[in-house]
Amino acid sequence: MRERIITQPDNYEPFLLSQGIKFGNLLFISGQAGAGDDGKIVDGGFRAQGEQAFANLRRVLEAGGSSLKEVIKVTIFVTDMGHFQEVVELRRRFFSLPYPADTIAEVKALYDPAALIEIEAIAAVPSPGSK
Repeated sequence: MRERIITQPDNYEPFLLSQGIKFGNLLFISGQAGAGDDGKIVDGGFRAQGEQAFANLRRVLEAGGSSLKEVIKVTIFVTDMGHFQEVVELRRRFFSLPYPADTIAEVKALYDPAALIEIEAIAAVPSPGSK
């Protein structure tokens, strides 16, 4: 059975997207960009957007009963592969061993011209008492 994961504010609702879908013990998280609660991309460049994107990812994971440490697979989209080393630094800060499987891809553009990074993930949802 599929369960929709929602956090507030839900900036995804106008676009007919779910922030996440829980299916069994897996959580599928839609791309999280560097947008603040107001839905606007945060100021401060790539690093600030990356930190916000990871914070948004964490929030949806936790709403679905998971966490960053339970991420199995992550896909990180960037508009400039010149930020690759910053992506590695962000991964080091937000993930721990065993690091999730990962794809990092440069794309021409994201949903907002100001967006420089977007992160989607698949995570496990631990059974109660298994942590």
